[in-house]
Amino acid sequence: MNYEADEMMSIAAARALDGVNACFVGIGLPSTGANLSRRTNNPDLVLVYEAGAIGAKPPRLPLSIGDGMLGETADAVVGVPEIFNYWVQSGRIDVGFLGAAQIDRYANINTTVIGGDYDNPKVRLPGAGGAPEIAASCGEVIVIVRQSTRAFVEKVDFVTSVGHGDGPGAREKLGLRGKGPTRVITDLGILEPDLDTKELVLTHLHPGVTAEQAREATGWELRIAEDLRTTEPPSDDELSKLRELVAA
Repeated sequence: MNYEADEMMSIAAARALDGVNACFVGIGLPSTGANLSRRTNNPDLVLVYEAGAIGAKPPRLPLSIGDGMLGETADAVVGVPEIFNYWVQSGRIDVGFLGAAQIDRYANINTTVIGGDYDNPKVRLPGAGGAPEIAASCGEVIVIVRQSTRAFVEKVDFVTSVGHGDGPGAREKLGLRGKGPTRVITDLGILEPDLDTKELVLTHLHPGVTAEQAREATGWELRIAEDLRTTEPPSDDELSKLRELVAA
């Protein structure tokens, strides 16, 4: 079956959740990947949404974190303070799954403002929501975002959610519990932080994509892994279930 770049991205995101117990899900691309994972490689994945739904099993992609079907299909619904105080901040969530408007070489995320300053930006974005807490305290974070020089910037205009700060030791200095971003999945490939420098390194290219394309879509001098791999193409089953999910 033929497929689009966004479909490859969503399928790669779903695969990244193989074996994960509980995932805190953001709306948009993260929600697509997480819900697809439940329909393919990880049917027991527990989806947790910010508004309080734990173990949600939505029949279609939710429109927001407060979509009624999340509560209707959940194993439990709790208050927002409990979600963050008991589940997130205490490290009970394995993976936080986030999107980004901007991301830098150390996987710091901006979803607040673009250009200018906080009070007078060129563009004001939806804001933080629970992303800073998710990035700080979940066991690890997976980011899914389309790759372009507009999104992949040398330095984010505003640090909404800390990734690896300014490099090694930054998270520890801030007292952050989780590992931070361990994988950034894009429509071109997959990036992972270098163990020593914490700088994002391109480790996978999706089929048909070149390293030069990835470099041109990145606002800094992108490092390429010596053992650069090619992502396994989507299977017919993955594509069919993704398209059913998106069309529902």
